[in-house]
Amino acid sequence: MPELPEVETVARDLRGLILGTGIVDARCDWPRTLRTHPPDAFAAALRGRTIEGIGRRAKELLVELSGGLIMTIHLKMTGQLFVTPSDAPADGHVHLVLDLADGRQLRFRDIRKFGRVGLYRRDEATGEALVEGSGAAVFGGHGPEPLGDGLTVSRFRELLRARHGRLKPLLMDQTFLAGIGNIYADEALWRARLHPLRGAASLRPDEERRLHAAIREILGEAVERRGSSVDDYTAPGGDGTMQERLQVYQRTGEPCPRCARPIRRIVVSGRATHFCSWCQRLPVQQQAGAAAILDRMTPARNGAPARDLRTRTERTRSAAATRRDAARAGVSRPVST
Repeated sequence: MPELPEVETVARDLRGLILGTGIVDARCDWPRTLRTHPPDAFAAALRGRTIEGIGRRAKELLVELSGGLIMTIHLKMTGQLFVTPSDAPADGHVHLVLDLADGRQLRFRDIRKFGRVGLYRRDEATGEALVEGSGAAVFGGHGPEPLGDGLTVSRFRELLRARHGRLKPLLMDQTFLAGIGNIYADEALWRARLHPLRGAASLRPDEERRLHAAIREILGEAVERRGSSVDDYTAPGGDGTMQERLQVYQRTGEPCPRCARPIRRIVVSGRATHFCSWCQRLPVQQQAGAAAILDRMTPARNGAPARDLRTRTERTRSAAATRRDAARAGVSRPVST
């Protein structure tokens, strides 16, 4: 699922492509894509509005519309956005189309149909998206933005010390920090030399400071590199390159860039988790509680075939690249005459 850097990249690309453009019409052939309206009502609410701003909150895009509305777009696992000529070839995986006043279209392509689009009222005082009826903020339950000026070391320490549990699930908890997912949780913990199963309450002040710095550094670098195109993620302006700089994510069996020992893989809260068991040591007093998870570690303690693991990862990356190429080709090739 695209995380903060990927969604920020999509927002920046769209800002340069469609900001200030009017919306003529909208069509949706998969009603579950729409969170808040049936297709006809959604289209009626969008007609005649102008795109006044494009931003991001957590892992969702925010499209500010004239008349005080905000459209949210959650790409989920396979969602992709393309700005195309209106006569670009049809694509069976495109489930939402916005016809723009200049003759182009904004197309939401989603192979697995998990993506969601909502339409909300914008609060005049705060600019936040509000749920119709209750008036609750759509993102009211989310934690602070990791790259925001307000997330100082002191504030991060306060948030961390108010929580319990293990670091990996905590970093992915959107009520703790908004926008971090599997990729950058793994990368930040490796950079901070902290084990993913480490208890948050056990961190020393210097470790809290290292983790704060690692989170901001890795996310900042990923934004600069347009995110990580490791699965289906691609932006309107093309793929990201951060995948070339990832140190542990999807590198099971490969040598750790710091110590050359093999990268390990475990499953934490249902998510694949990658780390170096030498550089990111788990304190002895916490090992017993984590034994059941660590016993299923890959490569196994007796040495799994790292070559097979790398081959499988390479096949996965290659298949994802092929899907992305096909998606872009489908919206960019000229129409046959």
